Parts: sequence; structure tokens; C-alpha cells
Amino acid sequence: MNIDLTGKHALVCGASRGIGRATAEALAELGARVTVVARSRDQLEVVAGQLAGGSARQHHALATDFSSPEKAAADVSTHLQTQPAQILVNNAGGPPPGPIAEAEAEAFLAGFRTHLVCNQLLVRATLPGMRAGGYGRILNIISTSVYEPIVGLGVSNTVRAAVAAWAKTLSRELAPEGITVNNVLPGFTATDRLDGLIRGRAEKAGVPEDEIAAGMRASVPMGRFAKPGEVADALAFLASPAGSYISGQSLAVDGGRLQSI
Repeated sequence: MNIDLTGKHALVCGASRGIGRATAEALAELGARVTVVARSRDQLEVVAGQLAGGSARQHHALATDFSSPEKAAADVSTHLQTQPAQILVNNAGGPPPGPIAEAEAEAFLAGFRTHLVCNQLLVRATLPGMRAGGYGRILNIISTSVYEPIVGLGVSNTVRAAVAAWAKTLSRELAPEGITVNNVLPGFTATDRLDGLIRGRAEKAGVPEDEIAAGMRASVPMGRFAKPGEVADALAFLASPAGSYISGQSLAVDGGRLQSI
């Protein structure tokens, strides 16, 4: 099975921590040269410096802010002028939690800008390099809410579903060129995002955080939260040559939690 990414350049968004960082590490381990993207340059420099291959692989850190999609796309386009990317991993922090009935209109607009609009602009920025290099992988880190809405994440559920529909449409358009588009849907994963969700639920219910965490783990057949690297491994496979005939899919990495088929 060919999972070698030597000679490929991957642009990994939200890579300063969590699943994004683990994905950058997994792709580098398979031989890719990686540009890590997020807001904090200091954190990104640390991540880039610790990736497999080190300075010989010429990994890069690119600081930008996805809340300003046009500015982020311009920063990425400038970076790609000298080093086109063949792999794009779209990933950004989810919208703030809360009931959908209480959400302001601006919360939806902000979510769509950070996720859907930014994804679209980054795809347009990276497609020329994919086409020129004869290799393209577009991967979107979304959420299991694509299949089953998550309680208390009204805006996120809405935005994530739109991103999944966008990706499915894009996959059909790019399939004749051999460029694949897939979504990976993390379940409960041990990240800062999950910690914040647990904290918020505990405060609202007036119970200890450990109690909320235990209840969430109990809803997962495997009885535990995922490690970021376990999600990253799925992304790395889809980014590799071995994933060449998989496109338009939404793959849940959730320990069996989803009850839908």
C-alpha cells in the first residue's frame, strides 16, 4: 500500500494544536513538506520545528486569521506562489456553543465566513498547484454533527452541514481531474475544544466537569475519547496515494458513537 507523501507539499490549517497539529505531524511522518497555518506565529514556529524531517524538509509556518477570509486567502496565495501545495487540510475552530434559538444572526455569518467561505477561497488558491502537479487532496475536518446534530451546538451544526454539502458538490466537479475531496468527522476528541464544551455544560448544569465528561464517554461504545492522532491517521490515509479512489465521503472517527449508518 502506497502511503508515501515524499515530494508533496501539504497546507494544514488550524495546526497550532489539537487535531490540526496532529495532522501536520502525521503528514510529515509520511514524507510531506508541511506548511502549518493558524493565528499564532510563535506556536506555529514551535510546531514546524518539531515536524519529522526538520529543516531538511523545509517545513513552514504561516500566520493568518480565518475570521478574515479574503486576507487569509491572500496570505496563502502569496505563500503558494513559490511552493504550490498538493494537499489542503481545511480546519478551523468551531463556532461558540449555545442553543440555536438564542443565536444571533451574526453568529451564523461569522461561522460561514470562517468555515465555508474560507474553505472556498483556500481551495481556489491551491487548485492551480494541484492541477499543475497532477495530484490533489482536499480534506475538511468537520464534525459528526453532519449526521447527527449535537445538543448545544446550534450554529456549529448548521455551518458544518453546509460545509459537508459544499464538499460533496466540489468532489463531483473535481473527480474527472483525479482530485479528491473528503470530510473527516471527529467524534469526542481530547482537545481544548472538548474541554471547553465540557466546562460549559458543567457550568450550565451546576455539576462537576468530571460528571459531564463521564457521561460523554459513556455515550461512546469504546468508552473513551479519541486521541488527536487517531483522527489525524484517517486524514493522512486519505491524503496519500492509497486514498486515490475515495472521494465525496464523510468519514466519522468517533469510536462507534453515531447510531446512523
